[in-house]
Amino acid sequence: MKMYILIKDDVPTKMAPVIAAHASLACYKKYKDDPDMIEWVNSIFKKVVCKVDEKEFQNSLKDGKYVLLTESSLDNREVAVAFVPRVEFTKQFRFFKMWAPD
Repeated sequence: MKMYILIKDDVPTKMAPVIAAHASLACYKKYKDDPDMIEWVNSIFKKVVCKVDEKEFQNSLKDGKYVLLTESSLDNREVAVAFVPRVEFTKQFRFFKMWAPD
């Protein structure tokens, strides 16, 4: 099982680590009683952080069971989404680029 955290590609690099940390915590808090979250917390606790463009970001929201993050210092715009951990994600997740500093 793994949690996917998707960060928009136009988010400043220096903000990404904190946004990813907030995303995982916000997702846990929202779904702490979800059976998949409980299993994940009690197992390997794997997370995958990816950099996505706007189209990929919007398409990913079709997968459900997620939490959206906004950033006040960026005019409260959406900057990331974290998905409840699960064994299988839709095929699109396999093609997202791993986040790495520029």
